[in-house]
Amino acid sequence: MFLALYLLVYAKTYIYKPWTTFSWPRISFFLKFPPLWNKETYLRFSFSCPTRKRPTKFPSRIHLYQQHPDWRGKVVLVQIANPARGRGRDVQEVQSETYSTAKRINETFGRPGYSPVVLIDTPLQFYERIAYYMIAECCMVTAVRDGMNLIPYEYIICRQGNEKLDETLQLDPSVPKKSMLVVSEFIGCSPSLSGAIRVNPWNIDAVAEAMDHALVVPESEKQLRHEKHYRYVSTHDVGYWAQSFLQDLERACRDHLRRRCWGIGFGLGFRVISLDPNFRKLSLDHIVSAYKRSRNRAILLDYDGTMMAPSVTDKTPNPEVIGFLNSLCRDPKNVVFLVSGRDKKTLTDWFSSCEKLGLAAEHGYFMRQRHDEDWETCVPVTEFDWKQTAEPVMKLYTETTDGSTIETKESALVWHYQYADPDFGSCQAKELLDHLESVLANDPVSVKSGQHIVEVKPQ
Repeated sequence: MFLALYLLVYAKTYIYKPWTTFSWPRISFFLKFPPLWNKETYLRFSFSCPTRKRPTKFPSRIHLYQQHPDWRGKVVLVQIANPARGRGRDVQEVQSETYSTAKRINETFGRPGYSPVVLIDTPLQFYERIAYYMIAECCMVTAVRDGMNLIPYEYIICRQGNEKLDETLQLDPSVPKKSMLVVSEFIGCSPSLSGAIRVNPWNIDAVAEAMDHALVVPESEKQLRHEKHYRYVSTHDVGYWAQSFLQDLERACRDHLRRRCWGIGFGLGFRVISLDPNFRKLSLDHIVSAYKRSRNRAILLDYDGTMMAPSVTDKTPNPEVIGFLNSLCRDPKNVVFLVSGRDKKTLTDWFSSCEKLGLAAEHGYFMRQRHDEDWETCVPVTEFDWKQTAEPVMKLYTETTDGSTIETKESALVWHYQYADPDFGSCQAKELLDHLESVLANDPVSVKSGQHIVEVKPQ
């Protein structure tokens, strides 16, 4: 399986293609729109859509004028409200809220000859859209949720322009181009715009400060940000996207064709795995032959999930398992050890009838070679004060996670969530792991996660 994320940018060809068919005097005239001339222009796009709107339409704009009154009379926000894609009461409420808020801002902060907000709610001609892109010192796209938004890319291409446009507008082509972007962190194009100012659109103060920052950024920095964005947009076009996709697809298929597939497991546990072509499946006949030829054998067995199915509620070994273990232990050539994470008392009770079976409890912290021998500790640890810190934290997560339990061992504490909701249990386990690592950072313990467990044990 191969998973990749490709950001498709087609703005370059989309914007450049019509340059040859434009009526240049028409664009030149439109760029001298009186309310915007000699003003710092903010361009903002929005949709009359309940799923993308802000709870109030221009709160950050109001905050900007209140916190930075010097911008009154100098900055104009051009709000382009794209036509709604649907109908209904929710859409009408969004439109009504937008009109009333824009009117209130103009009445509060405007004056004769100056309107802080220019609201455009009619479909724009293509040349009009290009013109707005060109005059805007900054473009804002602050949707609370959106897919691959191409407006920032179109803005960058239009700010770059071309020779024909510079000639028509009597611009010096040697002057470096510049642009500024303020984008929501919740839109799809945000990761590819490293020079943009990213904001959380729900944070009104942060959006207002981002608007102010975009206005006071030095000209040299605006040029650097624009160059970075234009370099990305001009190279990551449709051809680049298609070529990258095909190369990755070919690489994934070529690697997959080299592999060999094997089926393992039984019943609901059956699955197909893809392995390297040099992999050789171990033959059962080869295992039996090697077993018979060997003079000394060390056999290490797991219990839970191996000798006992994970779905079984009662984990006590049945007579068949006991008989199998005794059969292995009777062979003088065999040294058989059962390694388990369970405590030594449980293993002693379960396997008391297996006199020659070696046991390793709590993953090897305690060990004995025969039933008639005493338990030994490989690495003796006398300090367990950390349990007083870890156990209350585990209890807190147990109370809030239905189906979870705490297992207290001599050497460790284990939080189980096998019977909890899979998604919620996994989420809680990650939080518990971080929490325990934080509170036990200065203790000589190890915090690890396993199959439906979070375990704390001595290092």
